[in-house]
Order: sequence, then structure tokens, then C-alpha cells
Amino acid sequence: MTAELVRGQNHPLPDTRLEIRVSAGHPVVAGATLGDEHGRVPGAEWVAHPGSPSLPGVDVPGRCAADLRLTVDLGAVSDAVHRLSVLLALPAGTGAGRFGALAAPFVAVAGRDGTDLASYTITGLDSESAVVALELYRRQGAWKVRAMGQGYEGGLAALLGDQGLERPAELAASILAAVAPEPPAAEPAPPVADPAARLPEVERVGGAAPPTAPDTAPTPPLPPTPPAVPTTGTPTPAMGTAGPISYAHPRRQAAAAPEPRQAPPTPVAGDASGWSMDERLYNQVWGMFEDLARTAAAYRSACDFAESRLDRELDQSLSDYRSRVGGANDAARATARARHDELVERAQEVLDRDLAQLAAEAEVVEPALPPAYARWDSTVWHAYRVPAEEPMAIRLGDLHLPERTDLRIPMLVRLPLERGLWVDSGRGHSEAAGLLDEVELRRLALDCAVAHAARLLAAHPAGEFAVHVLDAAGAGTAALAPLVDSGVLAAPPARGAAGVSAVLEQLTERVDLLQMALRGGAADALPPGLDTARQLLIVHDFPHGFDDRAVTRLRYLADEGPSVGVHLLMVADRADAAAYGPLLDPLWKSLLRLTPVADDHLADPWVGHAWSYEPPILPPGSRILREVLAQVAAARYGKRP
Repeated sequence: MTAELVRGQNHPLPDTRLEIRVSAGHPVVAGATLGDEHGRVPGAEWVAHPGSPSLPGVDVPGRCAADLRLTVDLGAVSDAVHRLSVLLALPAGTGAGRFGALAAPFVAVAGRDGTDLASYTITGLDSESAVVALELYRRQGAWKVRAMGQGYEGGLAALLGDQGLERPAELAASILAAVAPEPPAAEPAPPVADPAARLPEVERVGGAAPPTAPDTAPTPPLPPTPPAVPTTGTPTPAMGTAGPISYAHPRRQAAAAPEPRQAPPTPVAGDASGWSMDERLYNQVWGMFEDLARTAAAYRSACDFAESRLDRELDQSLSDYRSRVGGANDAARATARARHDELVERAQEVLDRDLAQLAAEAEVVEPALPPAYARWDSTVWHAYRVPAEEPMAIRLGDLHLPERTDLRIPMLVRLPLERGLWVDSGRGHSEAAGLLDEVELRRLALDCAVAHAARLLAAHPAGEFAVHVLDAAGAGTAALAPLVDSGVLAAPPARGAAGVSAVLEQLTERVDLLQMALRGGAADALPPGLDTARQLLIVHDFPHGFDDRAVTRLRYLADEGPSVGVHLLMVADRADAAAYGPLLDPLWKSLLRLTPVADDHLADPWVGHAWSYEPPILPPGSRILREVLAQVAAARYGKRP
């Protein structure tokens, strides 16, 4: 079944030998750029275009046409290639200068048997004359396709420059020159008769000659020259014609009237690719995350460019001593600031348009999310039932950027967890944390940890997830009450140094047994009493009650536990463990840091953003957490909720 993608969505590619079909309704230039692991194109030799149509694993058409086919063999590209971008551009001299005046281009990706795997209609283009249509990229050893639709008003040169190429204008000019139509051969002009050639030789040199009969027929007299046509006033009908004289230049065509801009498509929940609704919603949420990241990055890049150009132009005006007199300097600075303001205004318009579309999509997607993805105030929890299968991911909070703080994207983390979690009870650098006292901050941190644990329990089938708690000083009794009272814990919270040591020893032995069984291929030889459910260890008030041996076991569980289903959830302040020195640095770095208050600490290496994290918050006075845990306990132990 063909996956119909929208901008920002991705789809797995089960085949590495592909055919990409382009249907644009107007002649376009097609090409492909190969990028490294950072998405940059190192040089012109990494670009396949009509002037150089073949690269290892990539062949593009050597002509300009409305219907084109590109062939790609991802198994034949270099290991250094991590991204392949399919680009389209409008050639010069074809009567179309922007995609917005043409029908929306359509791109389809087919496998080796000709079956379409994914398709994408590139809508929303306006004044752009070049566009990145698709992106094929490696992800965890497999290839995927992402619908891009990233247009460039600056044309092919701006597109290539955005991908890191040096001297992009030169390469863009050579690409467009390779598909430029050849000028028609000029017809030889008829020979012009020289009046002097008709005279006898003697007369041409000024001497007298006897009159002789000419050796050619006399030239007929030329018709009288018509009167000049007036260039102003009412046109006068020409002789022998039925209409007025046309004053249009024979080689200059009137620009076509711009077509009305297409309205953005109405967002629909679950319109991403995937076999199940949960998978489609997961892909759609991450498509929204990628769209927001790209939109904000483009806006910030445009503003940075406007600022740098303004500074450069102001420096130039000041360095020219001739402009310091007569007010020329003031005029130059005013012009530079006007250009700066125009660029920022255009970037803001594009940002507002994209954010409005994402906000509309979020309003549709949020109510459709299943319990594992939903907020705690969603009505879907009131109809919660313990699932029969584990979901793809769970929601650990929300993410937003300062460009629009009310647009929150669910923070979905895949299951099973690849790394442990750490709810930081320290102040950090957050302004919100600075307004709270130490006791309140620690209470909020443990409340967040309980909410995370409850969601993990609710997301797994009955009996397939167990939770252990270490609370050596007993300081978390009130916050842990929902877990204790519902009976979902594998055992009561461990107290004191002896209890901490016993739980850590039990889980360490479990990890050792499972690793030996998996490495030896003897998974069926495990002890009969071993619980096969995944385990979550909540560690509260660390390092109270921990000796050196317990700390070593804790580090071992953080490093080796996730591979065999033993996960760690730390609730601690890193400063409290400063006495151990750098010994615990690998522990903190191996965990995903979450905060009990809003904080912009989540770094995004993809586009360099610092995302603000919003923790999951239960509605005041809500009993939904206890009701969900009661359902979990009833399904596991056969109790009535």
C-alpha cells in the first residue's frame, strides 16, 4: 500500500533499489545531492545533475522535462553518504519563474518491482524556484524517506548553499546551462547588392566609358516607403489588415497572472504512514517535532543573516569617507535598516504561517492520542483498560520553543527504554526552580517520578512490568502513596542501607543471569522462579543509604540493565553526590535528565535548538492516577478495581 506523505513525514524503505518518478506538469530540472552524517554536501562531486548525471548508486536525467525518472541504488552509495536529497528547479527561459504559478509537483518512490512505496504532492509553494522534494536518509542502519517540500526563493544557488556547498552559484549556473535550449542557428542574410558593382569598371574608378548594354536585367524600382507609423495617439489601421496594429514586442510575453494560493490542507489525526493507528500517530507527532524544528531554524537563520548583512552594510558606509558628507551616510544606513526590517518581516510571516498550521494540527492530534501518548488531563484516561500489547512509545512530557510557547509537542520516547531516566531535584539553571524552596522542589521531583512510573505500568500488559522502590530514609512516603496503596509495587519500598543493598543485589543477579543466557543462547535454561517482566527501579534520596558497593551496583545497572529489561529511574540532586567526585559522572551522563519544573535543558544536536521541557502535570484534585493504578493492579492480581 502506498504511503501518501505530507511535509515532514517519513516512511521506511524496505528496498534499496528505487525509482523516483517526478510529474510536474511543466519542464523542471531534477538532481540529487549526497550528504554526510551532518547533512552537508562536501563538494560538487557529490551532486548528480544533468551536466553530470551519474554517481555511484544514483542516476538522474540529463534533460529538462515535465515527467522525469531518477534511479537510486542505496546499497551502492558510499558508506560516507547518510542523506540523499532529491531536488527540483525551474530552468531559465521557459516562461515560469516560480512554482506557485504551476501545478503542484508530484513525486513517487517505487521499489524494484515498480510498486509505489511512498508518494508526496509538494503543496504550499509560492515564489520559490527550487525545492528539495524528498530526502532519503539512514536511521539506525536502515533507510527511510522523508517528505521535505523545502522551497528556496533564491533558486538553485540558495538551495545548494544551504546544503553546505562552496561557491553554489557557479554550480547552479552550470546545471542550468546544461539544460538551456540551444539558440536556433541564424539563417544567412541574403547578399546585399553593391550599387557600384553594377557600373562598368571605368566608371567605378572615375573614368569615362562608352555606353554598353548591361549584362543583367535592370533592377525593378523599389516600392515607395510607407509613411512612419505614429507612436502616440490612436492606432491607425494598417492597409490590407482588418484589425489595429499590435505594439507588443514580438519576443516579450506577458507574465501569466498569478494563480490563487492554495489553502493549507485540513489537518487529520493519524494521516502519517504506519500499519496501526498508534504507529501513524507516533510518526505524525515526530513529523510535527521535525517541522517545528525546521521552521524555527529557518526563522533564526533568516534573522541572523539579516543582522549580519546590516552590520556589514553599516561598516561599509562608515568606512567610506566620501559618504560622511552631504547626508549620504544617513541615507545608506536608512536603506540598510529598511532591507533588514523587510527580511525579518518576511521571515516572521513565514514563521507565523507554519506555526499556525502546526497549531491547527496539534489541536486535531492531541484529542486522538491513546493513553500512552496522552496528557493526564485527556478524557481517554476515563475509559482506560490495561492493554494487551506494548505500545511503540510513552509520553514523558511536552516540548516547546520560545518562538511559540503555547505550541507544545508531545515528548514521546520509544519502548523499551534505551536508557534510564533521571528526575533532577536540584535547582539547576531554571528560573522556575529558583522560586521554590528545596523541600518543595524535591517533592515535585518525586511526584513526577511517580507519574512516569504509573504511565509505564499503564502502558504494559498485565504482569509484564514490575516496579521496585528504594527510599532509604523514608522521606518519600506521601508521594509514593499511590503506588503503595494500589498494590502495584513488586515489594514495599526498601528502607535503610540493608534494604537498599538487598534490592540492588537481587537486580544485579538478574542482569547477570539474563546476559549469560542471551550470550550463551540458552534463554530456556533460566531458573523457573525468575520473573520475566521488565523491571523499573526508582531510587529516591540518593546517595542516602548507599555505600561504595551499592554505588558500584547502581552504575552497573545503569550501564547493563536496559539491554535485558532492567531500567533505572533516579530522583536525585547531582550536587548531593559531589562527595564521590567524578566517579558518578558516567552515571548521570547515561541517563535522560528530566526536570520537575519547566526548563530549557534538552539539547537538540540536529538543528542546535535548546528545547524547553514541560513535565507531566496531573489536574489538581484528580484521582485519575489512582484509578489507573487500580486497573493495573486488578489486571495483574485479579483484584476488583
